Amino acid sequence: GVEGWGGAGWVGVDRGEGPEAEAYLAELAELTRTAGGVPVKKVLVFRPHLDPRYLVGLGKLEELKSLAYHENASTLIFGLELTPTQAREIEKATGLKVLDRTQLILDIFALHAKTPEAQTQVELAQLRYLLPRLVGKGKELSRLGGGIGTRGPGETKLEVDRRRLQERITHLSHKLQEYTRRREEARRQRKRRGIPLIAVVGYTNAGKTTLLQALARGGEPGEDKLFATLRPLTRRGFLPGVGEVLFTDTVGFIRQMPQELLTAFRATLEEVREADLLVHVLDASEEGALGRYRVVEELLAELGVEAPRVLALSKADRAAPYDLFYLREKLGGVPVSALKGTGVSELREALAEALLKVGVRPQPWAQAPQYT
Repeated sequence: GVEGWGGAGWVGVDRGEGPEAEAYLAELAELTRTAGGVPVKKVLVFRPHLDPRYLVGLGKLEELKSLAYHENASTLIFGLELTPTQAREIEKATGLKVLDRTQLILDIFALHAKTPEAQTQVELAQLRYLLPRLVGKGKELSRLGGGIGTRGPGETKLEVDRRRLQERITHLSHKLQEYTRRREEARRQRKRRGIPLIAVVGYTNAGKTTLLQALARGGEPGEDKLFATLRPLTRRGFLPGVGEVLFTDTVGFIRQMPQELLTAFRATLEEVREADLLVHVLDASEEGALGRYRVVEELLAELGVEAPRVLALSKADRAAPYDLFYLREKLGGVPVSALKGTGVSELREALAEALLKVGVRPQPWAQAPQYT
């Protein structure tokens, strides 16, 4: 599929079949909006084999170039990860700026990275993505701090810049190790105090931060954007029959999460592995909710997360009754609307029951009323 950002126009290309391809392309458009672009056209490209040089073939590129011209679009966004050669050849053939899905997601992460730790994680992911793509980038890389990417006589300078980039990656990796040590110390202190930790996980923009605010009665309001939360947001809460607990928000998941991001954010995602219980937040109003549920569960399995789950069917007030019924029949879960406050008490009860099942001991003041 193709998006277009012209003047403010993006054009993006994706691969897939039927409804899944349409959903994937719609998600690419939403990623474009989150990055500040204006999608003007979406095109699905069906090919039995991808062109090793032009991905979609030179003829199709000419069509896209014409389409971008008529839509006043300046950028092509591809839903697949491009090789350095493909990106270079497509730019030369179309005269347009070319991005792939990984670059788009990295840009969004950079936009939302506010804390020093998040900024370090994002920069590390960007540099790891960039390092093998240096050759031939020229002006595009100059904004990183040097005229990188020139050919011929510039090759020697390129090697110097490559070494500097590698040194920067090493420096950032050491900084992340320091952040990891601090997190480990905080986890040890929490365990000594015996306070259960509940991690809120889910697909990006599923409503995790808003639900955490409703459960803990504190924190920051959520945003209707993809990847609005990059740093773990931990808040105290209270569960009847259990007592004090800690809720922690996490970075949202997405299908085909770029490996550079999983690597850079692995220390942050350790919070999920250390949790006593997970709240898997699933947007019940979203088309393709079942597929998004599977994406999150597969990523949790990849991260080695074995903690028990409680499924929260968020935005239940906006979901079609049949869709909500189908999800409950298929997956179970507690319907909840964090904004309206419906289902929150039922979810707290489900969380308390799940914690007691895994052996969490109730605190002496567990029956004291905390929230009204």
